[in-house]
Amino acid sequence: MLRGLRRRWDSYKYRFVPWLALNLRRKRRTLRYVPESSQDKIISDEDVFETLLKIFKALFINDFSRQAHILAFLPEIKDKYLELLTVEQKLSKVHSCNPLSQHVFSPEEVLFNTLGFMVSRDRSSLVSAGTGVFVTKGFVRKGTVVSMYPGTVYRKHEPIFFQSLGNPFIFRCIDGVLIDGNDKGLSRSVYRSCCRRDQLGPFQMSDESWLTAAPQNPLAVGQYVNNCSHEKAANVCYQEFDVPAYFPVELKQYLPNIVYSHDRESLLRCIVLVTLRDIKQGEELFSNYYTVVS
Repeated sequence: MLRGLRRRWDSYKYRFVPWLALNLRRKRRTLRYVPESSQDKIISDEDVFETLLKIFKALFINDFSRQAHILAFLPEIKDKYLELLTVEQKLSKVHSCNPLSQHVFSPEEVLFNTLGFMVSRDRSSLVSAGTGVFVTKGFVRKGTVVSMYPGTVYRKHEPIFFQSLGNPFIFRCIDGVLIDGNDKGLSRSVYRSCCRRDQLGPFQMSDESWLTAAPQNPLAVGQYVNNCSHEKAANVCYQEFDVPAYFPVELKQYLPNIVYSHDRESLLRCIVLVTLRDIKQGEELFSNYYTVVS
């Protein structure tokens, strides 16, 4: 019995905040204190915005044949995407007289074609750490958005007690905002309920597919990035990003976050993982759970 509990503890401790708190002294040099919200960002909000815009547009164009219901409500942007689609077809040497007929890539292939790398979940190289996230193809340069942390966003006054029980995927932002990245149980049900609540006709305000084994946003695997160890130094950092109000409505279907309480006045909080150094194919991503920049 004790041996079984030990195995569960070894698997759980990499995401267990009290365990990290007890081990702060061992990792003192890796802690980061952020005195002001505008300081200590690895990359600018503009760079984060442009990266998300680039990959989301590529995903939208790749799935263009299934976007007709959205484009019917946005005729002013249809021509723009048709032009982009034509350029993509020429670059990929796919010729068709019908602009809606195209070769469809997997989301991972779109990520590689757009940003030059793929990331995916696999068994972690850390003993008993369970699932981890790896760069499976390509090369990631320092200062690149390599992943996103999906989940329901809770402000400080909102109820999360029952969702947090036995949940190792609760992420705390510097200002106390919490993001529940669990894709199972009550957390899963809450996220799906909020997504359907906020849907505006054909427009999805967030992405539900990260709850499945085949996410349409290939970056939405950040909740499985493990904490660094003495042997495995951190190579990515969490960075807070508030989605601006002018974010294209047709691309919100790829945002893997949703607010718990519907509030049109507040911006959606997202967490992106930014590389601290160049990362090669085959390397696992490691973060420091106390290295959060805002």
